[in-house]
Amino acid sequence: MKLWSYWRSSSAYRVRIALGLKGVDYEYQAVHLMRDGGQQHGQGFASLNPHRQVPVLEVEDGAQSVWLVQSMAIIEYLDERFPEPPLLPSSALDRAHVRALAELVNSGIQPLQNTGTFLELSRLGAETMPWAQHFVQKGLASLEKLAAPRAGAFLFGDRVSLADVYLVPQLYNARRFGVPLEAYPTLTRAEQNAQALPAFQRARPELQPDAEHSPPAP
Repeated sequence: MKLWSYWRSSSAYRVRIALGLKGVDYEYQAVHLMRDGGQQHGQGFASLNPHRQVPVLEVEDGAQSVWLVQSMAIIEYLDERFPEPPLLPSSALDRAHVRALAELVNSGIQPLQNTGTFLELSRLGAETMPWAQHFVQKGLASLEKLAAPRAGAFLFGDRVSLADVYLVPQLYNARRFGVPLEAYPTLTRAEQNAQALPAFQRARPELQPDAEHSPPAP
C-alpha cells in the first residue's frame, strides 16, 4: 500500500493511525499542501483525487491498483479488509453512536479549519485564527457532551474505536490553534489513553518523514 499524506493533515493522520492499529505496512508519499502553491493541485496528484486533498491510499485489487480517497471511506475499508482489531462495535446502535462521534469531527469541525478554508478566508480578508478557535471550541463542546455518558478509558467504552482515531488528530489541531482543553475532560482522558498505544505514537505528525520543526503559518 502507498499513502499520500501531509504530516500536519489531520485527515491523513487518522489514516496513519488506522493503518498502525491494523498492523499494515505502507509506503509514505509526501504531498506538501503549502509549497509550490500546494502540491495537491499538480496534475499528477489531481489524477488520483479530483478534489485535490490528502489522504489517498493506493491498494491492490487483483492485478489492478485502486486509489481510495476520503478518510472515512479509507478507514472503513481497512476495518473491513483487516477486521482485527475492530474499530466499530458489534451492535448497530453502538456503531451508530461511534460513527456519530467520528462524523462530528469529520464534518462538523475539521472542514471549517482546514487549509482550503483558511486560504479562502485570507483571500476574503478575514482572520483565520479566531474563526478556527470558534468552530473548534463549538465542536469539541458538543463532542464532550455526546461522548461523556458512554465513554470509558476511550471515547466509547474501554476499547479504542473509530471515534478515537478521529479525536486525537482533532485535539492536535486544537492545540495548534490555541484552544484550551480543560473544559473537555472526557476527550482529554480518551486522548491520553489512546496516545499510549504504539499505533497512535507512530502516527504523530512530528515523526513523519516530511515533518517540519518550524512549519509555515496555516
